[in-house]
Amino acid sequence: MNDLLEAQAYRRTLAYILSMAVNKLFPENYLEIQHSLGNSYYYLLKKSNSPDTKAIKDEMKRLIDENLPISVAYYSYEEALEMLKDERFRPSRLLVEEKNRQFIDFALCGTFYAVYDETLLPTTGLIEDFDIIPFKEGFLLCFPRIGETKIVKKEKNFSDSAFQSSGYNALCEIYRLNKQWNLQTGIEYAGELNQTINSGGIKEYIRMEESFQQRNLNKIADEIAARHKTQGLKAVLIAGPSSSGKTTTAKRLSIELKVLGLLPQPISLDNYYVNTDKTPLDEAGNPDYECLEALDIAFLNEQLQALLQGKEVRLCSYDFKTGRRRPEGAETIRMSERSILIIEGIHGLNDKLTPSIAKKSKFKLYVSALYALNLDNLNRIPASDGRIIRRMVRDSQFRKTSAEKTLSMWPSVQAGERKHIFPFQNAADAFFNSSLDYEVSALRFFAEPLLRSVKPTSPEYAETKRLLHFIENFTPIAPEMVPAASILREFIGGSEFKY
Repeated sequence: MNDLLEAQAYRRTLAYILSMAVNKLFPENYLEIQHSLGNSYYYLLKKSNSPDTKAIKDEMKRLIDENLPISVAYYSYEEALEMLKDERFRPSRLLVEEKNRQFIDFALCGTFYAVYDETLLPTTGLIEDFDIIPFKEGFLLCFPRIGETKIVKKEKNFSDSAFQSSGYNALCEIYRLNKQWNLQTGIEYAGELNQTINSGGIKEYIRMEESFQQRNLNKIADEIAARHKTQGLKAVLIAGPSSSGKTTTAKRLSIELKVLGLLPQPISLDNYYVNTDKTPLDEAGNPDYECLEALDIAFLNEQLQALLQGKEVRLCSYDFKTGRRRPEGAETIRMSERSILIIEGIHGLNDKLTPSIAKKSKFKLYVSALYALNLDNLNRIPASDGRIIRRMVRDSQFRKTSAEKTLSMWPSVQAGERKHIFPFQNAADAFFNSSLDYEVSALRFFAEPLLRSVKPTSPEYAETKRLLHFIENFTPIAPEMVPAASILREFIGGSEFKY
């Protein structure tokens, strides 16, 4: 088992043990997962604030010390609904009702059971370290980093005050606003979304979702325009993990900035790669296209400085077939008083990318797909699952890449994100959530046949089965329902934007 799969199983099992402990201590209450935050999950107790985290932690330790076996059992559809008839199981019951599977997977440990599609560790005793930390109205369940399964780092950010003073506070605010939106629409869980689809209300809901997302982008545009006026802001740097919809976000943001009287000028960092013979090598001796040094930082900043001084500049153009910069095809531009640069790329939030631009002159925007919708009250939608499905569909649609190939590359993509993107997210001036609660239902139309094409002999087969189980939680919708300007169109095709 590789580090990532081991970490995922460890975290799921730890979350399962937490739900067991809460069920034992507070049988009239129930647990509600909110979202991830660094190397932790944020939880609330539905019927109370300020839970007794010491009691929860002590009970979890007791369950771990007993080394109890965890097994998987399959119950018929009717049996599952009967087991989930209590009000605290309502989100899981809705999910089961709308999936219409003949048999439902339950994880069992003693008399405790919960709906789980994902693999758990075979015993509670395999959990060796964790922490429970009070946070806001609930608490954080802290777990080891990937590759450090048995160690929880006692970091400073495992405290309410440290989280409040960092970029994590902005991340929490994004989730809070989206959770508030979920409450307003009455769709907090996948089962409620499926009900809306099956009842014929999905068209209106899609319009609402797209409008809500656009309003959030408008607020960011307003902030950028205000800083351009008061501080002389000259550049917007956009970064985020793979398949976050950064390109469409940049295009939509540019339109909003034009409405506000600015003249956005896009600059693609893809055109500033060094020639392949100068590309640094990674630890395995392969070209490392994701490191900062793979870009010609000196030449980029030379051109940025010239632009900021009002000079006319011929931008770069890079030929990926030859792996070299080419003189033809590049645009010549000059900035005016109303101009603002839109720079999108993996290293956008790293100040080492743009040392020639003063801090007050640049605005850093972090774009990511952050899913506030949950499967049920115990099972969240991991951002990485949403993004790999987006990327798999896009790679198939536009790059003729198989699902197997995309999945095989994903671990290295994620390793690059952990190294080059996530460490800088707290430096962002604003966060934009590019996820749409209905998107997995729309992506399922494309993703399901791709996943089913992977053979059982493939090393990626286990992951395809897991992702198939995941997308089967969502009733599919026709891709024609997705608006032409939607971020989803970047992945499924049919966008009104050119890429």
